Amino acid sequence: MMKQRSFCTSLWQCYFEYSTPKILVIRSFKVGTLNRFTQALVIAYIIGYVCVLKKGYQDTDTVLSSVTTKVKGIALTNTSDLGLRIWDVADYVIPPQEENSFFVLTNLIITLNQTQSRCPESNSTGFYCTSDRDCRVGLRDTRGNGVQTGKCVNYSADVKTCEVWAWCPLEMDAEPPVPPMLGDAENFTVLIKNSIRYPKFNFNKRNILPHVNTSYLEHCVFNRITDPDCPIFRLKDMVTEAEEDFQTMAVHGGVMGVQISWECNLDMPSSWCVPKYTFRRLDNKDPVNNVAPGYNFRFAKYYKNGDNQETRTLIKGFGIRFDVMVFGQAGKFNIVPTLVNIGAGLALLGLVSLIRWNGAKKQIPHMHSPLDAHEQEQKTDSSRWFPPYCLMSYCVPGDLHTG
Repeated sequence: MMKQRSFCTSLWQCYFEYSTPKILVIRSFKVGTLNRFTQALVIAYIIGYVCVLKKGYQDTDTVLSSVTTKVKGIALTNTSDLGLRIWDVADYVIPPQEENSFFVLTNLIITLNQTQSRCPESNSTGFYCTSDRDCRVGLRDTRGNGVQTGKCVNYSADVKTCEVWAWCPLEMDAEPPVPPMLGDAENFTVLIKNSIRYPKFNFNKRNILPHVNTSYLEHCVFNRITDPDCPIFRLKDMVTEAEEDFQTMAVHGGVMGVQISWECNLDMPSSWCVPKYTFRRLDNKDPVNNVAPGYNFRFAKYYKNGDNQETRTLIKGFGIRFDVMVFGQAGKFNIVPTLVNIGAGLALLGLVSLIRWNGAKKQIPHMHSPLDAHEQEQKTDSSRWFPPYCLMSYCVPGDLHTG
């Protein structure tokens, strides 16, 4: 009965007690050095990495963007098929507008005066024959150029192929011209207009900066040293910055990436938030496996000939497609991420105590753990009995001091 009453009394007293841990002062050069070193590491991490490098005190938002382009330039060609011809933007920009990209024609293979009629299939398709029995009426093959009529006809003096109903004469099977027909395209310019928004911060801006006026735009061309804010780019300069040769790339075509980066610290003046441009080639240019290189497609221009028959000029166009890619992130001070990151950093200081305690035990062999101290305290203090979970004390060896 007495033990039960004593237990209840002790439990009642424990419930209304407030305890604090004892403070140990360990006079050890190694332990003290370890303590300060770990504290310094944590503080350096909080200040240097979290706050300065990662800006952990800021809330962030990703960029929303729109892009429009306008190409300008004139090219002159003189060929046996077309004669002397001027090419302007309506001829070489196909289609006139694309989403976040534009295409510039640089080379052509032209097949003139095609009409829908009968002609021998190309010998490159593999449809050779020796008689009509080798050809099938109505056969359509993705490798072919039309629908077979069932007849075997002369392709040349020595070769026969199946006759097809198609646009005749068939497309010229040839390599693209070298040098490229529209090599003058290297001097074409493009105006890239880019508007961005960070909706979380209600921040808007465009790459035509406030100090850029109409007079400046009429004469400027982007240059990293003299005109870094000019939004007008010469095609050759963009390809050169990607460490490519424009005339070589123009033969078979290719794909270029125009990267616009908006990394903005909105705690600073808005004039500090400016675009940064980089250029790189995106399509594969593997000298070992160079199958189907470049970028090309076919299109036709239709008209009526003198006999009122539908006729077309087929063009296999090679060119460079420029993809404009916009990315970025903005940051601005916000108390919530600030407190979260500071709290996380302070929690890391708890690791300092753990490392310090383990280090102290290694350096001072006779130092007891807190649990040993509890047991020692229980043995020496017999005036009253406390539940183990109410005790918090530490042993103090000879070379340690308590506070």
